[in-house]
Amino acid sequence: MNTLNALISGAALAAGLSIAAPAMAQDCPRGTLDERFCDVDGDLIADTPTDESQLIDPDTLIFAYTPVEDPAVYKTAWADFLAHLEKETGKSVVFFPVQSNAAQIEAMRSGRLHIAGFNTGSNPLAVNCAGFSPFTIMAAPDGSFGYEMEIITYPGSGIETIEDIKGKQLAFTAPTSNSGFKAPSAILKADYNMVPDTDFEPVFSGKHDNSVLGVANKDYPAAAVANSVMTRMIERDVVSKDQIVSIYKSQTFPTTGYGVVYNLKPELQEKIRNAFFNFEWEGSSLKEEFQKNGEGQFLEMNYKDFWEVIRKIDTANGVSYACE
Repeated sequence: MNTLNALISGAALAAGLSIAAPAMAQDCPRGTLDERFCDVDGDLIADTPTDESQLIDPDTLIFAYTPVEDPAVYKTAWADFLAHLEKETGKSVVFFPVQSNAAQIEAMRSGRLHIAGFNTGSNPLAVNCAGFSPFTIMAAPDGSFGYEMEIITYPGSGIETIEDIKGKQLAFTAPTSNSGFKAPSAILKADYNMVPDTDFEPVFSGKHDNSVLGVANKDYPAAAVANSVMTRMIERDVVSKDQIVSIYKSQTFPTTGYGVVYNLKPELQEKIRNAFFNFEWEGSSLKEEFQKNGEGQFLEMNYKDFWEVIRKIDTANGVSYACE
């Protein structure tokens, strides 16, 4: 909890940053949301339009999973769920393999993506800029959920503590990633007084699996990663446990948030929600992949509460939700 308290304190220092709410029109309050959206009910996500002409009802629904590893692996993993989604909605569903968080957000913002799982760190940007409306995350059968950020190295690297990273490279994934950049940046500054380009050299690998592989193959001396991704890679024998040494493990964060674009017809949104919550995990391709993290159900959640700590980390880092 020391780290969280430090982040909250950092948030207070960040008052006046560009994530502060803009002036709100009386009939369309929006907080930090893009000017295209309204948030009358105050849940921090874009309201579904009340004007029928602004609603969409596509014949083919496009689904994308956060780009953390080889897209081919996840096209197979999601196959049974997407077949179930077709039955529940009566529409064709296509898996869209995205290569970056930015590409995924832009696809939804431009109307080319309807259902998605956005990673922890990019959820706030997707909500504010693309009209993403998340409502569920994966959880264990007992209701527990989440993952931790770990800073890892390899045996014999000479790095045994966080302080040993000084003067060396530290691999991040992408600027929009919580565990791959935002959380470690805030933690290193708050708890260790270490900042990039001064105390260590930051490099970006693009994805969590690239960072894990980079450390295992000794391309990077250290990296900040989501341990959920690392666990699945170990389970698939992509890397072995003896190639990795963990020197830091964070508090638990919410994992990938799943939801829809805000302007789907309400009855279609409801069918999609039902598809998530009545999906039978047992014997499915989804369970085969995600049980490696101990996950076995979709748990209902809300963005306002579940992502509060992530928004505080963003504030501590001076992150802006401004949309280009």
